Amino acid sequence: MRIDLFLWYSRIYKSRTISSNACKKGHVKINSKSVKPSHDIFIGTIFTVKKNQILNKFKILGLPNSRVGAKILNLYLKDITPKSENEKKEILSNSKDNFKFKGKPNKKERRDINNFLNE
Repeated sequence: MRIDLFLWYSRIYKSRTISSNACKKGHVKINSKSVKPSHDIFIGTIFTVKKNQILNKFKILGLPNSRVGAKILNLYLKDITPKSENEKKEILSNSKDNFKFKGKPNKKERRDINNFLNE
């Protein structure tokens, strides 16, 4: 089975085009080597996917015939991402909440911004 097709079937990427482009850009690696979208994969293959600044590591347990639901995904794929990467994921999600854009600033916020920039 092609790796871009498997990435789409296993819901790592939303579409096959996105998974194919990720392979072309070098975000998908097997044995620390970038792979083409047409690279064949087999059961037991371990690969890494760089997505949102995080290196996720997966092991293939089975090859699905079509796109699978999220509930039965663990039959085909095992997440073996190191704990350090999971901690990085938590830090990134917490930092995004603090700096969320809330829209156009009101008059008081604009004054505060101008005072901060002029000092």
